[in-house]
Amino acid sequence: MKIGFCGTMSVGKTTLVNALKELSEFKNYHFRTERSKHLMELGIPLNTDSTLKGQLVFAAERASELMQENIITDRTIVDVMAFANLSESMSANEKFYLSATIQPLMNEYDMLFYISPEGVEIEDNGVRETNAKYRGAIDKEIKSIIGMYARSNTINIQGTVEERIEQVKNALVQYV
Repeated sequence: MKIGFCGTMSVGKTTLVNALKELSEFKNYHFRTERSKHLMELGIPLNTDSTLKGQLVFAAERASELMQENIITDRTIVDVMAFANLSESMSANEKFYLSATIQPLMNEYDMLFYISPEGVEIEDNGVRETNAKYRGAIDKEIKSIIGMYARSNTINIQGTVEERIEQVKNALVQYV
């Protein structure tokens, strides 16, 4: 299966994926987590400063994940589209053509989980944007993209890490 978690920054996507990694039910999966710090060190602009080249790097990472079997990732094509759409550095044409190119890849996720920011404080990890207004705008954009393109395999989850794990397990049991 190909399982992706999407959501705005600082909602616990990486924490959840790392917690799933420890469970025997997921022993046959490959896990991919955030590389933002590494990419930032390479000079790739993030967040509002994101450029077409930077978003292409993120899109390529997501596409390469989708070429694998049994993958669980804390970033998805949805996230790339949302951050690109809200970039202040990209032109309208760049945003449109990037999204139009990568949107069909959403169909390759067997399960897509949206994680709500409700009740989750923004954590400053030295890389991510901590502006609450921007975080809310990204969340709104992600929900808009999901609303336009999502299928029945898109599940909303929230709560503590333990509650989210149970929601993921329950959704996967219903899927198979």
